[in-house]
Amino acid sequence: MQAAFDVIVVGGGLVGAAIAYGLARQHRARTLLLDEGDIALRASRGNFGLVWVQGKGRGFPAYTRWTMASADAWPAFSEEIEDATGIDADYDRPGGVDLAFDAAELHDLATGMHDIRSGLNGRDYPFDVLDQRGLKNIFPHVGDGVAGGIHCPHDGVANPLRLLQALHAGFARSGGTYVARCPVASVQPQPSGVRVRTGQGDYSGATLVLAAGLGTTGLAAQAGMTVPLHPNRGQLMVTEPMPAMLGLPTVNVRQTREGSFLIGYTSEDAGLPTETTQAGLGAIARRAVTAFPFLAGVRIVRTWAALRIMSPDGFPIYARAPDHPHIVAAACHSGVTLAAMHASRLPDWIVGAEDAPDLSAFSSERFDVPTAA
Repeated sequence: MQAAFDVIVVGGGLVGAAIAYGLARQHRARTLLLDEGDIALRASRGNFGLVWVQGKGRGFPAYTRWTMASADAWPAFSEEIEDATGIDADYDRPGGVDLAFDAAELHDLATGMHDIRSGLNGRDYPFDVLDQRGLKNIFPHVGDGVAGGIHCPHDGVANPLRLLQALHAGFARSGGTYVARCPVASVQPQPSGVRVRTGQGDYSGATLVLAAGLGTTGLAAQAGMTVPLHPNRGQLMVTEPMPAMLGLPTVNVRQTREGSFLIGYTSEDAGLPTETTQAGLGAIARRAVTAFPFLAGVRIVRTWAALRIMSPDGFPIYARAPDHPHIVAAACHSGVTLAAMHASRLPDWIVGAEDAPDLSAFSSERFDVPTAA
């Protein structure tokens, strides 16, 4: 039996690393982070890097509010992690645009945004519906095949890989213990905590956080929790560096600080394979060139795919084991956008702080639908 900890976090991706960083930095908890390593199906490596508000939470106002709170916290959060580690996560908040390629798509996007605003009961939720002419004021190089778009000033971007590096560095500098290449074999609730069995030995802790992406479902079941998750494949590509052409990010195309264009993304229920496909890459390339015709002459330097972590309704799950309240699970597909909340407010909920946020709306109990007699 190895050393005991206040909290054990399983999963070293963006979600687990942000939680572990917050626990170690804010609560000074003796925190252990167990990471399967680069063999894991990391969503971080396939993340488009958006800190995005628009379109989030239609029919689920709690998610909209949680997302907005995280986006608003990101400026201070990015400064904090850079001050703590010297690593710049390339955060910027210039606003963002979701493009529509015909009138029907623009109508659907606008309707969704109005629905989200209505669900917030008067809370400020600014956005503008732009026609083709309005869009050209923002993107002079936009193609004629784009009908318009939605502009939201709350949107921004970050570099997922730099963010992950900063969270791990900040965790270590806050006194956290990190163990790599350490897949978890089993979770065993104990009367006063939990025992975690791994290939590198057993660890005990007072509190356990399961943030292992797609692996969370099986581990949570061992603690009597139902955390339904499934993979969703996203394919992306990146171009050679170019002079600055896009001042604002879009959902499908954005230009990085280095000048390269990130182009994405597919949304495929294809199981666990992470291979790219000619059909998938071709689809996102055609959409990108329709949006910005100048991209037709830009060289692609790399293509890849990764798996998003999706719940049945697409919204995050923050769940506590009914018989073991010291065991919790956290899963979402918006690890970049929600990183600020995962590092600042979610640790309060995990440890049961007096001012912890109410996350009951995100419990996996929302999927418990009574069957007809």
